[in-house]
Amino acid sequence: MNKDKERKIVIGSDHAAFDLKEKVKKFVLELNYKINDIGTFTKESINYVDFGKKVAQAVSKKEYPMGILLCGTGIGMSITANRFSGVRAALCSDIFSVKMSRKHNDSNILVLGGRVVGDILAFELIKVWLETPFDGGRHLKRIMKIDDSIKVFSQG
Repeated sequence: MNKDKERKIVIGSDHAAFDLKEKVKKFVLELNYKINDIGTFTKESINYVDFGKKVAQAVSKKEYPMGILLCGTGIGMSITANRFSGVRAALCSDIFSVKMSRKHNDSNILVLGGRVVGDILAFELIKVWLETPFDGGRHLKRIMKIDDSIKVFSQG
């Protein structure tokens, strides 16, 4: 993966997390990442699934190495995103979980609940998530096993 691609993130939210998404975008830009904001662009009520799918598809197709999704609780977005092949979306609201989601699970989408975490915690979580490398080794074998299971389940 080239360095330019590594510094790109796709982001999306629903109306409930719109305000947090706007703050997160500025924060991530300050960390020298390029952002593709796929919406929503207003506080008008929308269906979170539409935006979760767009981010998950972009990561699944390897158009972006990482993504950030935000909705009211984060639950709906994480369920939606994890339906896509190769996506490992982690709903996190504490530093330990976000760190382990990268170290052991190589999460490629961070999901945050806009009604659960505030700005400062969201920024801390994102910074740790972006800075924490994947440990590989036995953890890679587990991820490969998950990917193999997805192939079997989708054919069955």
